[in-house]
Amino acid sequence: MEERRVWDETQLRKYDVPLVYVPKYRYDDPKVQELISANKPVIITGSELVASALNWDVDYLKEHMNNSNCTVIFSKNHKFKYFDDKSVRPDVKAKFVPPTRKVGMKMAEFAKRLREWKKGDERLYLQQMLNNTVGPGIVHDFLRFHWDWINSLQKNMSWGPLTSNLLLIAMEGNVTPCHYDEQQNLFAQIRGFKRFIMFPPEQFECLYPYPVYHPHDRQSQVDFERPDYMKFPKFKGAVGHEAVIGPGDVLYIPIYWWHHVESLMRGGYTVSVNFWYKAGPTEKIEYPLKGYQKVAIMRNVEKMLLEALHDPQELGPLLRALVLGRYTE
Repeated sequence: MEERRVWDETQLRKYDVPLVYVPKYRYDDPKVQELISANKPVIITGSELVASALNWDVDYLKEHMNNSNCTVIFSKNHKFKYFDDKSVRPDVKAKFVPPTRKVGMKMAEFAKRLREWKKGDERLYLQQMLNNTVGPGIVHDFLRFHWDWINSLQKNMSWGPLTSNLLLIAMEGNVTPCHYDEQQNLFAQIRGFKRFIMFPPEQFECLYPYPVYHPHDRQSQVDFERPDYMKFPKFKGAVGHEAVIGPGDVLYIPIYWWHHVESLMRGGYTVSVNFWYKAGPTEKIEYPLKGYQKVAIMRNVEKMLLEALHDPQELGPLLRALVLGRYTE
């Protein structure tokens, strides 16, 4: 039976990036574990991982989380680029202009602002950790997630512990610009549709990440909507892996894979929950190293040199001298 599509191409933003499709399989298909073992993305259907939460619309969440304090991010446009200003060096922080602002508010206030939003207002994006303070009704639904399946997957993949679950409520058209994470991620969709454009770690140099000391560490410097090919010429060589997921779908986002995320335009707000796991121990290193292992090495080298130099302004020239003085034919 052909899958019923409830979105169309006009709801997707257009980018100058060639795309291939992320494969989709039922949770019990051997291909799922085969792809996850190979650190490749896959859309997983039929798992019922968050079946107990499929009624989590804003009204339900307001009723059961009314007294919970939530983190809401505001942006003057549709882009919600992550930044971390807590650990950034003072000399960098002084020059940094945060692109968004975080506000603590009750779920009822968020629901009201979402309902009354009009063009020209700041956009909203709720990003709240799920724990035992979010209300007994939500905790009850959370405990009824299909934990047997996901715990079995975690064990089979030899992942480390589950570190957190994040509840995400995004306005239609919201975009989280391209970035990568240092954990394994299972992203479960509850309401509406989200689109992911993903890039493997092997395309690291095509995405031009910020330095590790920058507040936008792990984020791409490339603006997908207005790419500057003079400044970022290798972006022309990037090839994205596209996935559009809807209610009940789970997307596996492998560690160190870049992902650019958007809630579909004219699709209503979206509700999602993700599951972050630490990478498992590496018992045996096999060569050649995989792309994500090379990225981890580069990050560690950059951090080590920065610690030795103390001045981030010296880091770039030193790395350029190392490469140009020794390894360029």
